[in-house]
Formats: sequence, C-alpha cells, structure tokens
Amino acid sequence: MGNDNWRIIASTAVATLACVKLVELVTKSWNDRANLNQVRSDTENDAKLAKRIRESKEYDDSLYREQLTRNYAFLGEEGMEKLKQQYFIVVGAGGVGSWVVTMLVRSGARRIKVIDFDQVSLSSLNRHSCANLYDVGLSKVHVLRDHLHKIAPWCNIEVCNELWNKENADRLIFGDGTPTFVIDCIDNLDTKVDLLEYAFKKDIQVIASMGAATKSDPTRINVGDLTTTEEDPMARTVRRRLKQRGIIKGIPAVFSAEKPDPRKAKLLPLPEEEYQKGNVDQLSALKDFRVRILPVLGTMPGVFGLTIATWVLCKISGYPMEPIEGKNRMKIYDGVYQSLAAQMSRIGQKDQRIPVALSDIGYIMEEVWRGKSPVSNYSTRLTLSKWDPKKPVSIQNVVLLTKDEQKEHEERILTGNETFADVYSEEALSMIEKRFKEELYYSQFR
Repeated sequence: MGNDNWRIIASTAVATLACVKLVELVTKSWNDRANLNQVRSDTENDAKLAKRIRESKEYDDSLYREQLTRNYAFLGEEGMEKLKQQYFIVVGAGGVGSWVVTMLVRSGARRIKVIDFDQVSLSSLNRHSCANLYDVGLSKVHVLRDHLHKIAPWCNIEVCNELWNKENADRLIFGDGTPTFVIDCIDNLDTKVDLLEYAFKKDIQVIASMGAATKSDPTRINVGDLTTTEEDPMARTVRRRLKQRGIIKGIPAVFSAEKPDPRKAKLLPLPEEEYQKGNVDQLSALKDFRVRILPVLGTMPGVFGLTIATWVLCKISGYPMEPIEGKNRMKIYDGVYQSLAAQMSRIGQKDQRIPVALSDIGYIMEEVWRGKSPVSNYSTRLTLSKWDPKKPVSIQNVVLLTKDEQKEHEERILTGNETFADVYSEEALSMIEKRFKEELYYSQFR
C-alpha cells in the first residue's frame, strides 16, 4: 500500500510539472506571436508614414516628429525647437563636411546651405558620407542634396557649387539671410583662415575642422578653442595666421592630438619628375590648392564630422556638454603630481607618500576640474593643492590651482589661521563645492 501511495504522488508531481511546462510554452508562444504581430504592425505603420513623407509636398509637423522621435526624447522639446530655427552654412562637402551635413539634416535641421566647388572623384569614395560610383564626376553639393532629400524632404537644402573666397563672401554667406552657424570643413589653409576671420569678425558662431589626414586614433580627437590644439600642423598654421590678423582666441575647433610616429602615414611628397615639368600649381584644381596626396584613413574624416555635428547639436539645444581640452598631457600630469608631493613636504606632512595615484591626475584635472582653476579659471601653471587642512589628502580633498594660488592657499589656509571665506569669493567656494559633489557622485562609476 505504501508503494502505491508513492507511485501516485510521483505520478501527480510529474504530471503537474509537465502541465506547468506546457503552460509556459503556450504562454511564450503566445507572447512571441503577439510581439511578432506588434513588430509587423509597427513596420507596416512605419512604411505608411514613410510613404506619406515621400509623397508629402508640404511640411507636416507630425511626420517630422515621428521621424525624429529619438531626437525629441534626447534633446527635448525646447532643444528641438531651437534646432529647427537654425540656419547652417557648411563650407566644404568632402570627407568631413559631408558627414556634418548628413547628420545635421538627419537630426532635424530645417535649413542648411552647403558650399563647395569640387566634384566627386573615385578617391573620395573612401570617406564621403553618401557618394557612390554613379556620382563620380558630379558636384559634391548636388550629390549631398539629392541623397538627403530622400531622407528629409522637409529640409531646405541650398547648394552652391563654387569656391568660397573673400570676394564672394558676402553673397554666399549673407545672400539668402543671416546664418546662425558657419561650419568650416575646408582643407585649403588660405581659404580656411579667410573664412574663420570673416565669420569671427561678422560675429557668427563658427567651428572649424582641423586636419584628419594621417590620423588614425579616434580616442585622441579633441574639441576645444583653437589655442588648445596640439600635434596638428594645420591647426598650428591656422592659429599663427589668425594671430597675425588680431584673432587670439574664440574659435572652437575639432582636432586630433595624436602624436606623429615614424611608423605612421605621412604627407606623400610630390614626385620629382612633376617638379621638373615646371609650375606645380598647374597640377591643382584651383590656384594655391594642394597638389600633394593626403593619406587619409576613410573613417577619420567621418569621426571628425560626427564630432562637429554632435558638438553643434548639443550647443544649440543647450544640452550639457563640457569637452576635455588636451589629452596628450602626461608631462603636465606628472608635474602636477609632483607639485602635490612638494606641498606635502612644505606643510610638514610626516608621511611623504601621496594617497592619490599618478593615474588619477588626468581624471582629477580633466574630469573634476575641467583643466582650469576654479578660483581664476586660468589653465596655465597648474598645480594640485590640499584643500581642507582638517581632512587627509584624497581625490575629494585636492583642488586644481595655479602655482601662485597654491602658494597663497598654503600660507593662508593650510599653515595659517584664515578661513575659506577670508580667502575666496562665494562664487569660487560654490564652484569647488559643486565639483566635489559631482566627483562624489561619479566616483561610484569609476
């Protein structure tokens, strides 16, 4: 009798388990079918909306919103409204400029003018955002316009298939209204400097692309004022020429701080036989334009263009973005680290070991303090200083100061008897407190 009971119990358990598994399978199958039907329904709705967009001859705000749902979710209503009101002018529609134009239009730009004199060549297909074999020989600006109208028919894309220069500057920049943003993607130095000077003196917002040729490390790309550029021959020349014209700072630029290496690509020299033929200017498409071949990894101009477009979108919409300026600063980091060690000795710290690693200095300088003293906003002659004399040195108790500020802080706060309020303004103290709170929050993710 006992064996029969156990058989009944075992059989019941097996049957129950089988029923549970069957229910799970049926439920999963039902959910999968429901999800598949939902996907099909969404796809069908998208196809209908896409057809409406293609066939719509007038701007339809509901279609615009549907196509840019993700942008609205990211930038918000106010940010997208600001974007719709912009009038962009992009000068240069090559490897960098074509990606700038493409992503601004894809992101919701309503009006944009593209200026370039050049045509699509076979060699430009490795980096242009949309050109294909059938476009070779056609103007870059018309290729861009025709391609992007298939994506965003609601965008007014004006094109000028001509060279921008000082003589036609007013007509090309202001002939159809006042632009809110000029984006320089020119690879000729003379024209680039002229355009940047023109935009700067006309008080138009501008950002410039520096040299993407011979670069290969996307982690070294920076966004910052032209004065902060490094390891970029084009940026160095542009900076010097603008300085000669009285423009010291105030022009944002995208550049690569990648260091040169004998194993890496270089500007290819013009063959000697070409020099023997006479005036090499005759080899270029236009007078004074480059005649040598620029080695370009096709991805890098795209990264430059996407970086510019991202920066512009965030700036216009008011989305928080604080680019780190200068990433090849190991010597600076080491010097800043040593400045903290020297301070520990000066203030009588018995244990000379610093509970902050050298590898943390870049984070402290760039991420926490944005590469500037919170007291003066200066970014030169920087040091690290212990902040609160009552607390031990840590990432939460060091501040980036100039050398003079560090000395004064030591004398008045660390070894003196004055309070923070005696030495610093409310604005500076508020900024320092804010940065410490931010670091405390983000430190949990490090």
